[in-house]
Amino acid sequence: MPYKTFDRSRLMIKPISERIHDLHLPQMLVSIDDPVPDFSDPSIAKISAAIVEAKKKKAPVILMMGAHLLRKGMNPLIIDLMKHGFINHIGLNGAGCIHDYELARIGATTESVARYIHEGQFGLWKESGELNDLINEGADQGLGLGEAVGKAIIEREYPFRSTSLLAQAYEMQIPVTVHVSIGSDIIHEHPNCDPQKLGKASYQDFLVFTNTIDHLENGVYLSYGTAIMGPEVYLKALAMARNAAFQEGREIRHFTTAVFDLQDLGEDWHQEIPKNQAAYYFRPYKTILVRTVADGGVSYYVRGDHAVTFPVLYHAIMETSGES
Repeated sequence: MPYKTFDRSRLMIKPISERIHDLHLPQMLVSIDDPVPDFSDPSIAKISAAIVEAKKKKAPVILMMGAHLLRKGMNPLIIDLMKHGFINHIGLNGAGCIHDYELARIGATTESVARYIHEGQFGLWKESGELNDLINEGADQGLGLGEAVGKAIIEREYPFRSTSLLAQAYEMQIPVTVHVSIGSDIIHEHPNCDPQKLGKASYQDFLVFTNTIDHLENGVYLSYGTAIMGPEVYLKALAMARNAAFQEGREIRHFTTAVFDLQDLGEDWHQEIPKNQAAYYFRPYKTILVRTVADGGVSYYVRGDHAVTFPVLYHAIMETSGES
């Protein structure tokens, strides 16, 4: 028998001008001219060297990230790496797309769950929900979610589009793929969320992402603060790509992976640990650092705050390449 569903027409959607924003441009943005943070990890030099080598070999460098890099104000550094050819694919979760869109449109983002969940207003803002319209229009045109939103930000001339990852990548023709989990993002609360078009657009992005993974030989995969979406999407895409490559007599084995996070993984992260240890269930560990590089790849783990480790990596790449 059919189950009853929630009637979204009952919702009260408020204008975003009534929302208290926790993050604002330009105060949150870092600059390429800011001093390099004091942080030392020998893996940084090896990762930056692998990225520079990947560019020379015309192999992809993928940045798979949660929303925290964006919320830490790293967009200018990421955009500059794209301009120099050191990042040629970005993977985001749904939250990353929403933050980037809101920042491009109104120069502010992020609301307090504690402040708004009591009356159920969390996420229910008119302008945020209009992101669904952009996704729906893009899906009708056969566009992936990331491309659709980046295109719209440019065409609608949102005031802060120059610091938008989605917009700048669209103009550089660099794919930004958005990998959503339905029900996990605020725009899924809204009456204009069309799950068929949302799924179609995000699945298109998954296939675009898998195509990049299909060329990962000699490339680099960076995982920044994405503990579930990143490793799971990467794992399935790599399985598909290796399946096709095996039939074609190719290999996708010699590449570099690097995980940046806060988890304490101990001194040696190159071997799987027993299931009775909590770190076993940290997906980037077993998936990105161990299993998928076990037959020819190299992996690194850098533990630290993204606000510190990403600027350090950025400057190491530019110094190693001689383009600083």
